[in-house]
Formats: sequence, structure tokens, C-alpha cells
Amino acid sequence: MDYINSTPAADGFRMPAEFERHQGCIMIWPERPGSWAYGAKAAKKAFAQIASVISESEQVYMIVSEGRKEEAAKMLPETVRLVVMDTDDAWARDTGPTFVVSGNVDTPYEARDLRGINCEFNAWGGTYDGLYADWDNDNLVAGQFMSYLGCQGYNAAPFVLEGGSIHTDGEGTMLVTESCLLSKGRNPQLSREQIDDKLKQIIWLPCGIYNDETNEHVDNVCAFTAPAEVVLAWTDDENDPQYEMSKACLSVLENVTDAKGRHIKVRKMLIPKKPVCITEEELNGFEFEEGEDMREAGERLAASYVNFYIANDSVIVPQFDDEADSLAINVLKEAFPDRKIVGIYARDIIVGGGNIHCITQQIPEVK
Repeated sequence: MDYINSTPAADGFRMPAEFERHQGCIMIWPERPGSWAYGAKAAKKAFAQIASVISESEQVYMIVSEGRKEEAAKMLPETVRLVVMDTDDAWARDTGPTFVVSGNVDTPYEARDLRGINCEFNAWGGTYDGLYADWDNDNLVAGQFMSYLGCQGYNAAPFVLEGGSIHTDGEGTMLVTESCLLSKGRNPQLSREQIDDKLKQIIWLPCGIYNDETNEHVDNVCAFTAPAEVVLAWTDDENDPQYEMSKACLSVLENVTDAKGRHIKVRKMLIPKKPVCITEEELNGFEFEEGEDMREAGERLAASYVNFYIANDSVIVPQFDDEADSLAINVLKEAFPDRKIVGIYARDIIVGGGNIHCITQQIPEVK
């Protein structure tokens, strides 16, 4: 597609918060054998369940290969629009476009314009520590979907940035983690100050969730739920490696203000009481390609309830058959009193390497 030779900030565009209204949501049908065990049978059921809930209040666009189109059509609600496109995996948050809108938070939706941003995607680290060797199709997803939607866009490449590595309040403040954005496999030629200049008002958290193979995306550890309000993944177990990591993040959040000068309210959201680890049986269902990150039996997965999706009338939160499941739902009920909180069993997604927020990408509502 033809990109605009400018920047969103110069044109008066901003990235809206995820709790603002959406026109729709992008998802990608899972099929990569190295990510989804046993032909992705269980994962597809989870994806279909999530798409069904989201489609109750916004349009779901499911990207799917030509060979899986008929299968997806049978499993998904008729309201879901299938978009035929080749991809390498199903992480729509990271490969889909990041959308921006004109105006500010007070601009009526009908007066807003929509544009997208294409960033370079290199499978979370490229040849340095990326998770698979060939990501050419995934790197084309953002531009191809903007063309499908008829949406103008900006090309930020070769700047490497995944959607899961940023979280904004829609009012000029962005959450990121140092462990991800400063990782050697993304933009080693850029300093922290240069990245600051590109993304503007950043709150740099030091780290994310323990053993997160994305170099600790922020969307797994901390997320805005309202202006100047966040949820933070937490554990009270001092022997858990996540304890010191979350303490370090809390220390930052307690000592910064947002772009409007406000102090930030933090709600702690406990991680699963029992660590979620991959089993030998699950591993036997994968088919890894050469150059692909291979897991090991007993490996701890980066399970977090912060990896939720905010739909127009609901919040869809992962569940792990853990005693902390209901506690996460209660935290979100307090944070989102006007939305229903829907828990969905998500083990079949986390064994693929991410969770509900990772497989979704919102499209903001405009005129």
C-alpha cells in the first residue's frame, strides 16, 4: 500500500486507549504446528469461543489461510468476517496494524478519522533471539490488513515494535518494559532516549512476567484500565521469581506521573497460585521447524491474568483452573464496573506462547 509521508503526531493523530470504543477486532486463525499442539484442535476451540464473545459487541475480522477458510467458517459465528491472508502464526496483537485516530479523547467518534501504523516485525528478536526463522508473511500482515480495510497508514519500518510491547492510556502516556524495548534483537542501533523520542511520554517498567519469551511484553504484566489506573501482575510469594520483578515495577509506578501529571492508581492482580508449566504430553503434539524456539517439559509458562481483551461491553480474561481465577475476575469487576467480565479457559492458548490479549488487536471506532 502507499503510506503517508508524515507521522501521526504531526497530523494530529493519537493511539487511543483500549477501553475506548472499538469498531472491531482482528484475530488470526491458529495453525502453526510449532505453536499449536495436535493440529491446534484445542486452540481453535478457544479462539472460536473468544471470537464469539467479542462479536457480541464489535465486528471480528478473522484472518485465515485459504486452506483453513472452510474449517474456520464452520467453527465461528456467521457474523465473523473471514479475511484470507497468509501468515506465519496467530499473534494478531504483534503482527497486525497499530491504529491511531484523529483528535483527542473529547473528539466525538463520528468526527474521528482512522489510520494504521506498520512497524517492522522480526519474530520477537530476529536472528538474535527470535522465536522462528521465517517471518516474512507476518511482517506483511499490517500493511495487507490496512489495504483490506481501506485505511490510510504510516510506515514506521525498520523500527521494530510489537503491539504487545506497548500499552497506552489514550491521553499521551505509554507503558513499556526495558527488557523488551531495549533488547538486542529489536532496535540495537537506538538508545533509550531515541526510543523515547519516537514513542513520546513513556513509563519504563524494568521487566515483565518471568520467563516470557517475548523479552517480557508489557501487556502481560501491566495494563491501563482507565486514565491514571492500571492493573499490575503480582505475587505475594517471596520465593517466586516474579515477586522481585513485580516489586520493581510497582516501585516505578508509585514514583511517576502520567502525561497529565496524575499519580497512577495500581490494582494488584495475582498471577496463578500454581505455576502453569508445559507437560510432556503437550510437547508431543508440537512439530517444530528448524530455527524455531523449542520448549521443554516442565518449562514455566508466562501465565498472567493481565493479558485480557477489553471489548465494547465485556472484558475477556484468561482462566487457568487456579484459585486465583476468581480473584482476577473480582479485580476486573472493580476496574470495569460497566462491563461484564468473561473468564475463558486459556491453557490451550498459553501453551502457544501468549494469551487472549496477544491474539487480538482492536480497531478503534470512528465515523
